[in-house]
Parts: sequence; structure tokens; C-alpha cells
Amino acid sequence: TTKMANQEEAEIQISELDLLSSMFPYEEEFAVTDQLALAELKHHVENESAEVPSSKVQFILNIKTEVPNASTVEFSMACALPFKYPTVLPEITVRSSSVSRSQQILLNSDLKTYLMQNFSGEPCILSAREWVKDHAAAYIDKDLSSFSMAASDATKSEVTTFTRLWIYSHHIYNKQKRKSIIDWARELSLSGFCMPGKPGVVCVEGLQSSCEEFWSRIRRLTWKRILIRHREDVSLEGGGHAEIQKQQKFPTLEEKCFDAHGAQGNHMDLGQLYKFLEEKGCADIFQMYFGVEGH
Repeated sequence: TTKMANQEEAEIQISELDLLSSMFPYEEEFAVTDQLALAELKHHVENESAEVPSSKVQFILNIKTEVPNASTVEFSMACALPFKYPTVLPEITVRSSSVSRSQQILLNSDLKTYLMQNFSGEPCILSAREWVKDHAAAYIDKDLSSFSMAASDATKSEVTTFTRLWIYSHHIYNKQKRKSIIDWARELSLSGFCMPGKPGVVCVEGLQSSCEEFWSRIRRLTWKRILIRHREDVSLEGGGHAEIQKQQKFPTLEEKCFDAHGAQGNHMDLGQLYKFLEEKGCADIFQMYFGVEGH
């Protein structure tokens, strides 16, 4: 199956690279820096028996973006596609001579956060390019004092954002994963629930930084498919413990099994899940997960 999966991922990579070269025909906009890796990848797709390529395809996308004083600034995106891309995120580093070192680090980490939150298992190079085009100018030459101010503001505001993540997985059977979900949520003081089986549903709620840490750990495990289906963020006045408790819809984090049926007892009764969500005031989430009105 890894062979099959590799094949599919390789095909997606090639079609995305073809799209990029047709959109950006000029070398100064888009250039593959490792032609050998690309040739190996194509060979692998055309001859299924061929060796998996020995190195990742790497390329550069150059972006000119307008800055407020009407001049243009160049950014370059150096990209590498891991063999498992798009089931894992691409490796992207954005650079520009107009951006200070600390701003460059911030820009790259914000881009990564954006991709983590929005792309799970889908090609995303064009979206990353769009994001850089739209947002990169904001990172230019902010003097460092305002940067350190922003950093301290960010830590202040983190405390005051309450987040609820609704995570969808193709399935959750593995006992070790189920244990990790519960252990990590407890460690990070998150509440919510986990419904194992097929599909798998995980809801966690609590401080934004804790939810994001939980997601970054969960998504590193191996999954057939896992993504954030929906995310709720609420800014809290004061951000104290009492404020957080007011927002919580779940007292602790527990595993919920709704009358499992199916050969391995792994298909949950979605009607019962719907009732459970309704009791918690989250009935509208059901439709986001399953695309049907619950009843």
C-alpha cells in the first residue's frame, strides 16, 4: 500500500508542478532547482516499478509584491516536496533582502501556521504563494522594538483566546492513539470528547495555545486522513479560569462510544452522536462533519 500511496502522491506532485510551470513560464518566476529529482519522480510515475526517487523535488517561486510606498519588493519561496506530500506539508522558506532576520522567522512561522490550519492532505503551493503575495509586505522593515512589542502582545492575547477544534479523522481504532488523545488533552488542560471508530471525531476546547499544541502533536501521528473540520475562537475579557469555564461545553475530555456496531464494533451510531451534540448546544457541527442535517 505504501507503494500505491507513493504513486498517487507522486502523480499529484507532478500535476502540481506542471500547473506551476504553465502559470509561471518564466525562469525568473518559477524554477526547479533539482532537475534530477524531478526526472526521477516522473520516471517513478511512468514506470511503477521504478525506485522511489532519492531526493525531494526542490524549486523556487519568486514573487514581486507591492508595498504601501508604491515600490515593489521581491520575495523568494524556496520549496521542497517531501515524498509524502501532499499528505504532509511542503517545506517552504520565504526570504527577502527587505526583511530583517527576526521578521523573516515570524513570516515563515505564520505561513506554516496558515498552512497547518487550512491544508491537510491537499496540494497547497499556490495557496502558500497567494498568502505570501498578500501578507509578506506586512513583515518588511518593522523596526525591532515594535517586533518585540508585538511578541509580548501576542503572548498576552494568547491567554485570552478560547478555542474549540473539531477534528475529523478517516478512522480512529488504534488503542495507543486513543490513549495519546486523552493523555495529551489532560496534560494540556483541554476538555472535549473523542469518538473512536470510523469516522473518528475529536473535539478539544481550552486555551488557544494549548489547542494548537494538541493539534500539532496529533497530526504528527500517522493517519489515513485527518483535518480540522471547524474551528471556533472566542476572545475572552480578562481570560481568567472562570471565563474559560463559562465557554466550555464539555466538563472533561472523555472517550464517547455510541452503540458501536459493524464487524469490529467500529461504526458508531451517528444518530446518538447527533443527540449528544444537540445536548451540548453543538448540533450545527454535525452537518459540517457529515454534510447532512442531523435528526
